[in-house]
Amino acid sequence: MSQMKVAQINTAGGDFELVDRNIPDPGPDQVRVKIEACGICHSDAFVKEGGFPGLEYPRVPGHEVAGVIDALGDDVDHWQAGQRVGVGWHGGHCFSCDSCRRGDFVTCQNQQICGISYDGGYAEYMIAPAEALVAIPEALTSVAAAPLLCAGVTTYNALRNAGAQPGDVVAVLGVGGLGHLGVQYAHAMGFHTVALSRGTDKKDLAMQLGADSYIDTDAEDPAEALHKLGGARVILATAPNPKLMSSVIDGLGVNGQLLVVGASPDPIEVSPFQLLMARRSVAGHPSGAPQDSEDTLGFSALRDIETRIETYPLAEVNDAYARMINNEARFRVVLTMT
Repeated sequence: MSQMKVAQINTAGGDFELVDRNIPDPGPDQVRVKIEACGICHSDAFVKEGGFPGLEYPRVPGHEVAGVIDALGDDVDHWQAGQRVGVGWHGGHCFSCDSCRRGDFVTCQNQQICGISYDGGYAEYMIAPAEALVAIPEALTSVAAAPLLCAGVTTYNALRNAGAQPGDVVAVLGVGGLGHLGVQYAHAMGFHTVALSRGTDKKDLAMQLGADSYIDTDAEDPAEALHKLGGARVILATAPNPKLMSSVIDGLGVNGQLLVVGASPDPIEVSPFQLLMARRSVAGHPSGAPQDSEDTLGFSALRDIETRIETYPLAEVNDAYARMINNEARFRVVLTMT
């Protein structure tokens, strides 16, 4: 039987180990993907450090997968061998829970997560449920598409569903792996785009990406600075820093919303008075279902959204992961399979 290389975690807190495995065959309603690229996301720390309930080891992480369908299981008739596809965080749904019956697959009560519920994309091949697949447009390479299946859809889908109108002030809190995409999407959607970050080292980049204004949160009160611009209709909080999120709530205008996509277990502090007087709100938004990812890829190709990427071969997975987790990458890290 032919074999493949995978980078797996054998126990919580362990290093990645590059091992040989037999190339698996897809079962009914599954496909096998020959992987060309897989992004490394901060959420992969759930596998690396054992932070997800019920996680079984050994496990191959990775939920920003881009490649080509290599084999089809029984009952798969709407995908074809050789078709370019991806798999994101949303790794499958049950079709039968209340959310699925309403077509809200991203909140499926029994959803699977690629790289957590089953082995993900730090490998040369993987098996995926057919309903988790995302068609990749020819305009995007696999390396370019991979981060858009998590960081991209998370920011794009949140912004397009936030209720802001062209010309509204939309602030992006944090210019990092999520934020540098959020700035581009906000600009492309026609918002008055404001980038907020600590210091001035990212100011030039933020302006190049499409920001109309830049606020250095170390040098001035970000809430006061936003009010000088008329108050934000939306603040997209991409940096997983609840203390910083709390500090900008007063920068929201009337009907403004703090929209959280940067995950953290720590609480956001907000008083009822801050929310009541201007009808403000605090909300979160999940990444998206496969259809949302396809919309993200299509919009990104249409508007030339550029992910800043560093690439590493699969064999250098430990170095690549360390670069991401230590916040040294600018801004996304992608593993390539050869």
